[in-house]
Amino acid sequence: MIFANHAHVFPKEIRPEGTVEKLIELMDECGIDMAVCYPPFHDRFRESGFEGDPNDWLAEEIKGNPRLIGFGNIDFEKGDYAAQVEKLASLGFKGIKMHPPYQEFVIDGPEASEVYAKAEELGLFISFHSGMHWHRLRDNRVILFDEVAWRFPKLKFSMEHIGGYHFYREALAVMCNNSRNGNSVFAGWTSVGLHKGKDSVWALSDEELERVIHQTGEDRSVFGLDFPYNNAEVIKEDIARIKRRDISEECKEKILGLTLKNALGI
Repeated sequence: MIFANHAHVFPKEIRPEGTVEKLIELMDECGIDMAVCYPPFHDRFRESGFEGDPNDWLAEEIKGNPRLIGFGNIDFEKGDYAAQVEKLASLGFKGIKMHPPYQEFVIDGPEASEVYAKAEELGLFISFHSGMHWHRLRDNRVILFDEVAWRFPKLKFSMEHIGGYHFYREALAVMCNNSRNGNSVFAGWTSVGLHKGKDSVWALSDEELERVIHQTGEDRSVFGLDFPYNNAEVIKEDIARIKRRDISEECKEKILGLTLKNALGI
């Protein structure tokens, strides 16, 4: 089976091509059995005229659908971070989506650390954006995830995009440096394809992807969609690219779902 991480979903009024219904259509077209989905961030929800909490919206949207697993997000304007994490767990979510540059928090700062501590306690997985995203780099240098891994050794998290072109080596260093701490840091193979050309800020070469496996092992990589920013054609090529790699068939199965399934306890 294919169990993919990293699908952003939206109300149709915000992004009509990014609804839950469109995600299911894409999954069917690409042969994807299950996916982790994220709600809009709180500011995007408010600015679009929606009241309430986007986490509540997502919980209702995917209720009763066994193919979709929910991750929530944190409102950094609201505070009371531990309580927010507890609410996500109460909604049945398996994890949290966090985007340091977009949400403008410092990766190893005190506010985010409150989130990590409670997520570690409750066994929630965190999917982080990693890599540049038009915010000051000193707040979200990928190497700072090493601090997260050392201070919260039981917290499982992925670095989506594996740092991108600019910070790939930092992401790999974080993974290798924490390989003796329970293998709780994962590489998110998300939007690392070559469809936008080799000079894309996210593109990683075949050699770089295989190096992740060779240096960190077969159990530390997770395939992601980045829906709706990637369409079905791109995602099918991303899946085919994994299947073409010079790695074991078991490793391919792990990247395409088994590792994520085990990490989330599903």
